[in-house]
Amino acid sequence: MEHFACGIELEASGGFPVTTDTLLLADFVRLRADEEVCDLGCGSGALGLLLCGRDAACRVTGVELEADACAAAVRNIARNSLADRFALIPGDLREIRTLLPQHRFTHVVSNPPYFPATVPAAPEARRAAARSEQTCTLEQLCAAAAWLLKDGGRFSLVYRPERLCDLFCTLRARRLEPKRLRLVRHRPDAAASLALLEARAGGGAGLDCGPELVLSDRQGRPSAEFRRIYHLEGGA
Repeated sequence: MEHFACGIELEASGGFPVTTDTLLLADFVRLRADEEVCDLGCGSGALGLLLCGRDAACRVTGVELEADACAAAVRNIARNSLADRFALIPGDLREIRTLLPQHRFTHVVSNPPYFPATVPAAPEARRAAARSEQTCTLEQLCAAAAWLLKDGGRFSLVYRPERLCDLFCTLRARRLEPKRLRLVRHRPDAAASLALLEARAGGGAGLDCGPELVLSDRQGRPSAEFRRIYHLEGGA
């Protein structure tokens, strides 16, 4: 069991444990008043639950294909008494038009597969499905987000820096304009390993590249921002 300062408790088994990617994305997402959020590929519900913990008015709908992850999400929602603000839809986001109405949400979030299906991924089947585009391509993800978002709504996700060109082109093809970008490095001297991005449905051109997030110093000691995001003692 993992406990967070926002009051959320999450089981670390039955789906996937809470990852750095999820925590960084939950911190990156900007929530507005009475936000209606859809988490595409919500897994065991960690991202949506953390957002609910941040904002008592936030409402989340999670879409998840994998049965074990859905079962874990149901338990996590019940454990945190959030059934009134977190709805789970077991289903395939590639069939989003059969699952949810168009222009339903003000914000879509996702921690999607990073790698094309042709790239070798994790050998264990469930991890491989989560890490590579075996069951959902980048185009299918962006198409689902575009279907769900109201005009002016935002799509926030975490991705790999080396695939940003693919991501930007795919988003723009769906009228989702990249608006806010933050790169993540594990150490100051390391290459960027993650990219946090917010796109806007029907937005105009113009990308804000915020300060990089560095998780530790050259000796591997957690940075103040890392400690804040992980709710560790002594965070900034």
